[in-house]
Amino acid sequence: MRIAFYMPFKPMGHPHPSGDLVTGSELFRYLQGQGHRLHLASNLRARWIYWKPWLWPLFAGEVLRLRRMLGRKGRPDLWITYHSYYKAPDPLGPLCSRSLGIPYVIFQGIFSTKRRRRLKTLPGYLLNTAALSRADIVITNKLKDQRNLLRIVPRERLHYVRPGIDPRCFFFDQEARSELRASWQVGKECVILTAAMLRQGVKAQGVGLVIRSCGRLLQQGLRFRLVIAGDGKERQSLERLAQKHVPGRVVFLGRVDRRTMYRFYSGGDLFVFPGIQESLGLVYLEAQSCGLPVVALDGWGAAEAVVHGKTGLLSGPKDLEGFSNNIALLLKDTALREKMGRAARRHVQEHHDAHTNYRTIEDILSSKVPGN
Repeated sequence: MRIAFYMPFKPMGHPHPSGDLVTGSELFRYLQGQGHRLHLASNLRARWIYWKPWLWPLFAGEVLRLRRMLGRKGRPDLWITYHSYYKAPDPLGPLCSRSLGIPYVIFQGIFSTKRRRRLKTLPGYLLNTAALSRADIVITNKLKDQRNLLRIVPRERLHYVRPGIDPRCFFFDQEARSELRASWQVGKECVILTAAMLRQGVKAQGVGLVIRSCGRLLQQGLRFRLVIAGDGKERQSLERLAQKHVPGRVVFLGRVDRRTMYRFYSGGDLFVFPGIQESLGLVYLEAQSCGLPVVALDGWGAAEAVVHGKTGLLSGPKDLEGFSNNIALLLKDTALREKMGRAARRHVQEHHDAHTNYRTIEDILSSKVPGN
């Protein structure tokens, strides 16, 4: 298939990492690896574009450029937009696909009616609604989004595919475990891991919650080491918070390259991150793939990746005491922790292997192209 591919929220190669950027880029590479000819349609970032009038001439120019270029170089078989929602609706796909007469596909579309209630988000809501209504196929990897999308997308045009990672890139490494635990000066103590971009908002709030919960456990007499991967503007304030609540028991690693995160996970005994307002959180899949049980909050993205009572423990979104108690339970119960870790790895291999899930997406796309 010849495919025009567009990422309006974060273009391919964007310097700020995120789960969305990883998923979109990996889908692009997967389809390329299957022999399909992909063309990156545009690097135009559409985030809040409707409130940035200086970008509107660029948008109009991109539409004209793509119509000419894609028509001249050979019309694509279809157009794929990865991730369209109110902050970054797709301004190019609906117009270009209609002009070229090709199917229009959105992967990871999001629909939320509450965005029409505020002037700030109403234009984004309307543009995103228009894109979703125009799409021939909408694919989502989140059950919550699937339920919302059914309000506007006919069931026969909507497909759910589970989120995934490549388990071959996230595995337990005993050598890395020994090396890291020595550098962290860990004896027989349990190591709690957490990872996030330490930026203002729910990411830093989540790490702060982990630190405070660990402080309560320390007061109860539990002994452990907390290791935090990630960097950002809130690092210093979080370091001060850690010094207050868990002095001498926290290691801040800074940013860890995703290609070496398997080593980081191998050094720990459980992975803890609340995931406040997290759409998914690939870290849950990565940690489980390396054999770690997970402690998180229910109601957001963690529930998409973690099986409560089997591969980890989830508490209610506001049940912070339950969150702390779940960490304590896994710290105290070695057998349960190891049993959940084994189940976590199997769960990712059986249900969240990205290559298996991307093959499903490939089949859905092929069904829209005559002759496939």
